[in-house]
Amino acid sequence: MQSNVGKFFIFCLALSLLSGCGFKVQIGSQENKEMELEQVRKTAEQGDAESQRSLGIRYYQGIDVAQDYEEAVKWFRKAAEQGVAEAQHNLGVCYKDGTGVAQDDEKAAEWFRKAAEQGYVDAQYYLGFCYHEGIGVAQDGGEAVKWHHKAAEQGHAGAQSNLGVCYTHGIGVAQDDVKAAEWYRKAAEQGDVKSQHNLGVYYLQGYGVEKDNEKAAEWFRKAAEQGFASSQSILGACYAQGTGVEQDDEKATEWFRKAAEQGNESAIEQLKKREEQ
Repeated sequence: MQSNVGKFFIFCLALSLLSGCGFKVQIGSQENKEMELEQVRKTAEQGDAESQRSLGIRYYQGIDVAQDYEEAVKWFRKAAEQGVAEAQHNLGVCYKDGTGVAQDDEKAAEWFRKAAEQGYVDAQYYLGFCYHEGIGVAQDGGEAVKWHHKAAEQGHAGAQSNLGVCYTHGIGVAQDDVKAAEWYRKAAEQGDVKSQHNLGVYYLQGYGVEKDNEKAAEWFRKAAEQGFASSQSILGACYAQGTGVEQDDEKATEWFRKAAEQGNESAIEQLKKREEQ
């Protein structure tokens, strides 16, 4: 089993869509939404930062107005320049994606920093990512860990997952499997699929935790049920070999097939071997 699995870890680097990263707008229950919108617009034009933030979100998401990314950026900037952390973060995402403004990684990192320094958790996570990858800033593992740690302490599952990977590989910190396992567990318990997979690997190999095949299979199952192909393949191998679960060829084939359908090469190979038998 060990030769098939190896020390396989996933670093959670994919940036979420803007709509899932703290963009919030409070829509009242008044029947006349047009009047509400005009009131928000009026106070925004008078310089109210919260209204500027809200109006930016309305334009970004097309809430009661025609979707207009340039208008969204305009209002995010006004609120951001008044120090509204969420607006600073949102403006950073717009620069990152080139949405409503020319794509600019350096400006994205600048705005993420402003929001991160105010404790805005998503911005801390993104700034950690920027430092890890060297996007808009000089690559710096120590700074990546610093900002991931701040976000992780606030319960950000992606940051917890990434911090676990940093400890796994000694990126910006001394390599420490025990601490890696701790952070993977925090993220895994929040449903982070990559951490569930990584924690399964840790239990399977005995990295930073006592080796436990049953717990390994349990975490692989959680990730597999979320559609994570690598976990599906390994869970198939667990059933094929009776590792942490009762041996079951039908279930092994079932999980190999799920992984193979996603293009997992190991699972495809296992299915071919089974067909040849």
